[in-house]
Amino acid sequence: MTTSTTFRVRALPVATLDTVRRTGRDAADRPVEALAAGGGEPLRCCLRDAEAGESLLLFGYAPPVAAGPYREIGPVFAHAAVCPGPEPAGGHPPAWRGRPQVLRAYDRRGRIHGGRLHDGTDPEAVIAELFADPAVHQLHSRNVVYGCFMFVVERAT
Repeated sequence: MTTSTTFRVRALPVATLDTVRRTGRDAADRPVEALAAGGGEPLRCCLRDAEAGESLLLFGYAPPVAAGPYREIGPVFAHAAVCPGPEPAGGHPPAWRGRPQVLRAYDRRGRIHGGRLHDGTDPEAVIAELFADPAVHQLHSRNVVYGCFMFVVERAT
């Protein structure tokens, strides 16, 4: 049986990136760190890995969940300058296909409502499985080793 769910992957919001770049401050009001990429850093602005030498920012980001005990701030990388952003289709980032990730589900109150580890070969199937639960409002993709936020998955409207 094949299950399909229409969804959109969201990179960091442009307004958030603009604010961080303009103010040099992150979600915890700490200074942003500028650095040259070593290569391989996951860029949350365009949903691909950095190439060595690219100018990056490292800063604390609060993923979008309702205010409450599950709201957190964690480190993310983004281009230091405005970039074209992710591919416009809004699907799973092609550059990260095959990368094991954790998909953490959240309800409308911002509370964790399950999740799944997947090996990256068919993330759409795992997304569909999690969205089959009507209580799931959004998913956050997370790095398996470090636990860092990667991107948001929302139901398409």
